Amino acid sequence: MNKIINEYEKQYIVENIPQFRSGDTLEVQIKVTEGTRSRIQSFVGIVIAKRNRGLNSSFTIRKISHGEGVERVFPTHSKIIKSISVLKRGDVRKAKIYYLRKLSGKSARIKQLIKKK
Repeated sequence: MNKIINEYEKQYIVENIPQFRSGDTLEVQIKVTEGTRSRIQSFVGIVIAKRNRGLNSSFTIRKISHGEGVERVFPTHSKIIKSISVLKRGDVRKAKIYYLRKLSGKSARIKQLIKKK
């Protein structure tokens, strides 16, 4: 039974997703349909959680909009996601950085990851 499910899921898994992790700043472009018209909307924020479950994978992005924290959960292999791009790499030690919800201002910043040669 598991083989059948895996074969079915392979049809719907999107392959062109960049590698990212918690603490990275992403720009997710979403296709929004309002009535008969559709447009592309950009959502830029920090990844605070990532859930790897095959076809059911998702990630949570948090941004500050007009002084209010906004979080959105995106299914990784969704048809509404047009593109995902990594803007900055963050240097964090935890997989789930929910502690950012309590912080504000300069304390809510994440150090940028700098790769050494």
